[in-house]
Amino acid sequence: MTKTLYFDCFSGISGDMTIAALLDTGISLEWLENQLKALHLEKEYQLKLGKTVKNGIHSNQFDVIYEEEHYHHAHSHHHDHFHHHRHYKDIVDLIENSELNESVKNMSLDMFRVIGEAEAKIHGMSLENVHFHEVGAIDSIIDIVGTAILIDELEIDRIVSSPIPVGSGHIHIDHGVYPVPAPATLEVLKGVPLKESTITGELTTPTGAAIIKTLAMEFSTMPNIIVDKIGYGAGTKAFDHHPNVLRVVIGENEQ
Repeated sequence: MTKTLYFDCFSGISGDMTIAALLDTGISLEWLENQLKALHLEKEYQLKLGKTVKNGIHSNQFDVIYEEEHYHHAHSHHHDHFHHHRHYKDIVDLIENSELNESVKNMSLDMFRVIGEAEAKIHGMSLENVHFHEVGAIDSIIDIVGTAILIDELEIDRIVSSPIPVGSGHIHIDHGVYPVPAPATLEVLKGVPLKESTITGELTTPTGAAIIKTLAMEFSTMPNIIVDKIGYGAGTKAFDHHPNVLRVVIGENEQ
């Protein structure tokens, strides 16, 4: 028996949607919080898990809340570079020196490398010089390492994903107004089948893209499995006739 996880990305994918959906298969937030203590960053954030209804679908919604003093401290001292952002190599050191198991470390490092390489290419810099802004850094670290911890815990043998809709229109990012998908997202998704979407907005984020790029071994419609667990994770956006939700389906296949 092979245990398969299917990412049903009918509304794209982001890091928070992934964590929310994986937790919704039956893992407690407290358990994940304890596992994340291996990073020794728990003073910097709090995790929040709530329920929301998106166009009729009852879903988990996951959020990372920043500790106020750290946040204000970071933003009132823009010259204080230590607090302003974390470089790619700082994040690698953080993961490598943590008490996470090898499988979780490797998965996390692979995902970060994919994002780091995409950012480096777009900005014309070396991987070492890529940095993640403070808030984005904590978010990405929690989303990526949390995803790796949950996938490891679920003992998944094979990961399949649907093609990925990226959305359309424009978004405002640090450097100006960009077409959707953002350059980093598109760079990460090279080699991944994309799906046309008429929805205006960013459906897939760089973190979501890195999760799929690193973890999915194949892309298809729903695979032949006997379904065991299903999880729904809500994104932060609201669309008129379209639930902004990621669905994960876990099951065994007979082969």
